[in-house]
Amino acid sequence: MTALPFLPVILAGGSGERFWPLSRKHRPKQFLTLDETGRSLLQATSDRLSVLSGSAEQVMVVTGGEYRTQVLEQLPEMPVENLIVEPVARDTAPAVLYAALRVAQEAPDAVMGVFPADHRITDPGAFGQVVRRAISVAHTTGQLVTLGITPTFAATGYGYIQRGELLLGGELPAYRVDRFTEKPDAQTARALVADGRYTWNSGMFIWRVEAILAAFRQHQPEMYAQLSEAFRQGRRAQGIRTTFPELQKISIDYAILEKSDQVVVIPAEFGWDDLGDWNALERLLKTEGQNVAVGRHVGLDTGGAILYTTRGDDLIATIGLEDVVIVRTDEVTLVVRKDRTQDIKKVVQQLKAHPELERFA
Repeated sequence: MTALPFLPVILAGGSGERFWPLSRKHRPKQFLTLDETGRSLLQATSDRLSVLSGSAEQVMVVTGGEYRTQVLEQLPEMPVENLIVEPVARDTAPAVLYAALRVAQEAPDAVMGVFPADHRITDPGAFGQVVRRAISVAHTTGQLVTLGITPTFAATGYGYIQRGELLLGGELPAYRVDRFTEKPDAQTARALVADGRYTWNSGMFIWRVEAILAAFRQHQPEMYAQLSEAFRQGRRAQGIRTTFPELQKISIDYAILEKSDQVVVIPAEFGWDDLGDWNALERLLKTEGQNVAVGRHVGLDTGGAILYTTRGDDLIATIGLEDVVIVRTDEVTLVVRKDRTQDIKKVVQQLKAHPELERFA
């Protein structure tokens, strides 16, 4: 347990569309179990953070109303009052501000952490060391701390952080952030990795709650005024329901981090993967063969394929295929080239646009 007051907040409102059709509107990725542990991604995230905060009673979760029941079922040890329900999804900036205002009411001197619910971490010991270092940096400097992942390949699905001057040395040094780069094309990604000054943006942040609230007042004054006023109202729940849909839909990166000069990054390695799309299964389930298969597969002249079926007795047979993803669920089958998995979201959006197909989304 860290000696400093630390309140981690898990963001669990995402739809996980790039893991469709396994991840669906009624049960998105964060509630799924994708490895041999038997714990869902949300449960595994809570397990890691409970160790760092001292108990599961210190962990908070932000989610949408449609997922409230699933969160409480999966995290029965978390007090129900620690569940923050957004009336509508407005991206991560409003979610973080909502949580920060809640934390400030209960522990205004606390260090607050923000963690996505759907990441996989294979070295929780190293993760704990990095987070404890980030808590110390945030507490002593008042900076907004990001965790940067040392790149292992030229990823085009992640954002990048360029580190600048050294702020604090030591075993886990902290650097001022020079700039953020959104998901690059392949050529740019290769150049960023070769540069040596860039880390992947993990989407995990640690800061004093008063520091992030000050950043919102400076860089998002309208959003801060709207939501803080809703908190001051006598009937807070009604105020939040009325105000939240009016907030700008924007990520915490765009809203705060890319505007602030008070951001630092701690480069780290702890076996991180954000499981962003089906290609992550290849990294998750390392095998000796040419293909990665969950379920039965018979392949002829097939290589570099990712195959997944929700029913272990089913069989997927392939002939003459290279670098494809095939996913078979009870009512949907997906076939996509591995280099086009980012476009799965577009298919889901098409389904949502047609009432007769919306149930498949």
